[in-house]
Amino acid sequence: MASVDSSLTLDVEQIRNDFPILKRKVNDKPLVYFDNAATSQTPQQVIDVIVDYYSRYNANIHRGVHALSQEATDAYEQARIKIQKHFNIPNAYQTLFTAGTTHGINIVASGFASILEAGDEVIVSALEHHSNIVPWQMLCEKTGAMLKVIPMLDNGTLDMQAFDALLSDKTKLVFVNHVSNALGTVNPIEEIIKKTHAVGGAVLVDGAQAAPHIKADVQALDVDFYVVSAHKMCGPTGVGMLYGKEKWLEKLPPYQGGGEMIDQVTFEKTTYAGLPHKFEAGTPNICGGIAFGAALDYMNAIGFERIAAYEHELLEYATAKLKSIEGLRIYGESSKKTAVVSFNIEGVHPYDMGTILDKLGIAVRTGHHCAQPIMDFYKIPGTVRASFAFYNTKEEIDSLVAGVERARNMLI
Repeated sequence: MASVDSSLTLDVEQIRNDFPILKRKVNDKPLVYFDNAATSQTPQQVIDVIVDYYSRYNANIHRGVHALSQEATDAYEQARIKIQKHFNIPNAYQTLFTAGTTHGINIVASGFASILEAGDEVIVSALEHHSNIVPWQMLCEKTGAMLKVIPMLDNGTLDMQAFDALLSDKTKLVFVNHVSNALGTVNPIEEIIKKTHAVGGAVLVDGAQAAPHIKADVQALDVDFYVVSAHKMCGPTGVGMLYGKEKWLEKLPPYQGGGEMIDQVTFEKTTYAGLPHKFEAGTPNICGGIAFGAALDYMNAIGFERIAAYEHELLEYATAKLKSIEGLRIYGESSKKTAVVSFNIEGVHPYDMGTILDKLGIAVRTGHHCAQPIMDFYKIPGTVRASFAFYNTKEEIDSLVAGVERARNMLI
């Protein structure tokens, strides 16, 4: 038996005490929360930061000389620096606050509408969330550029030989998720970035599903754009981050007009503020940004290496247990996965399975997971997705397995 590195072990019970919601019951059963890929839960330490903001220094930022405004501004900009350091972003001004991953993708797509021309080619992967498909389709409709797709294989990985064949000097942009939200596949983004750059293209990586598990280093990756959402990382909803290489952020036009993003305004001409404010029109989610920084503090205090090691242990345990159930198929069996298991039972609709599990207090996600092309590939309406976090336990997985077996016996 392999020895366990004690430095990577977690005190899961102590961690669980940080999350008030894990103490509640659903349908008179202890809550088992396995919908972490949709949104993670929030520890008390982050909740306290949110309450503290609204209790002590709620004010608009950047535009006030009074004490509350200056305190709020300082806290918000300190959070930006925390995010910058976490992702190893060269400069704080390349760290743009957004409303989330979808917002960040749309900022880039909107900007490239003034750059792409008819005949240019952009590439997406078959494993994308709809938020990393639809904006690029809209971009192609506006510009006349052509959208191409990296196909997927039956094990839930990308066909990299096909990707090689798609690349050409016409390739201007490639969009790929770091981790598939539907299957948990970790994509070979380093290889994709290197090969795309070799033909002169740029790469946007959707890091929403990777960020809770993998501490991405944008400089080491040499990625052109990287987007994440705070609510996947123990933070609040409605806030995220867009990183861009400086040359691109300077080249792209503003996404929205309004306050904060201007330098000088006259009726004859308006000039725009420098980075990052050029892309941050209007009053932002101030509290959300501050809480995002607090969430990173919390997760970094635990340690991403430790989080990844423990979650991999949960993934292996759940995979083995679920595979023992008759008629169960797991979709996405890459050797490189985050803690996500998408599955179906032959003859059972995923919605029916999810409904019964909910009655048992078990929260899973059912449906197409905003990834309909993946479901079309497998010729299924959707899956049951159980996604694990560092505050989950093997005992909870045992409850899931018992619940799936009970549902199977009821529905077949």
